[in-house]
Amino acid sequence: MTQTVWIARHGNRIDFVNPEWFNTAQRPYDPHLSDDGFVQAQQLANRLVGEGITHIFSSPFLRTVQTANAIAETLDLPLKLNWGLGEWLNSEWMSAYPETLAPEILAQKFPRIDLSFPIGEARYPETWEDCLHRTAKTAQSLVAAFGDDDLLFVGHGASVVGTAMGLVPTLTETDIHASLCCLVKLVRHDTEWIVELYGDVSHLEQTEKVVRFN
Repeated sequence: MTQTVWIARHGNRIDFVNPEWFNTAQRPYDPHLSDDGFVQAQQLANRLVGEGITHIFSSPFLRTVQTANAIAETLDLPLKLNWGLGEWLNSEWMSAYPETLAPEILAQKFPRIDLSFPIGEARYPETWEDCLHRTAKTAQSLVAAFGDDDLLFVGHGASVVGTAMGLVPTLTETDIHASLCCLVKLVRHDTEWIVELYGDVSHLEQTEKVVRFN
């Protein structure tokens, strides 16, 4: 039996392009995609056509929902939100609990969101080790819950690394190249997971030179 799990990071975000956005934003720790981020998200979506994905899971931050929604629209699939795939809730980056939009509000704009799926809850603040543990457990529980289905996780730099390590414990933090709109591909053969892509960006016309996590 085989199963494939794809793991992707969101596209470019507005505060990476315009750092001044943060100073006047209503939710400064929940930036939306930049114009080129939307382009990256669609290129990522096009790359995943025909790969047999049956379930899409996303962090509830706006930039990940926007990225995952582009994929859900392209693949004609629902979208499930899960806090376990969320950003590293690092108090040195965020001076307060992240004010993400409620799922019901997100679903008004992104009707593919499945509100019946339990989103879980965030625990702020958390250490790097806490984040890796959370994301690893999330990957393991989703794989166990959805049997042999092929899954896509859309998250952040930290959750791309953590979910991959959760399924392949031999990976180290530096093995995965978690740049914007990258793709990690893990394939399970019986009980063993094999890494086929470590953060591929060949589907993107423009890529990061330096990976930023915050």
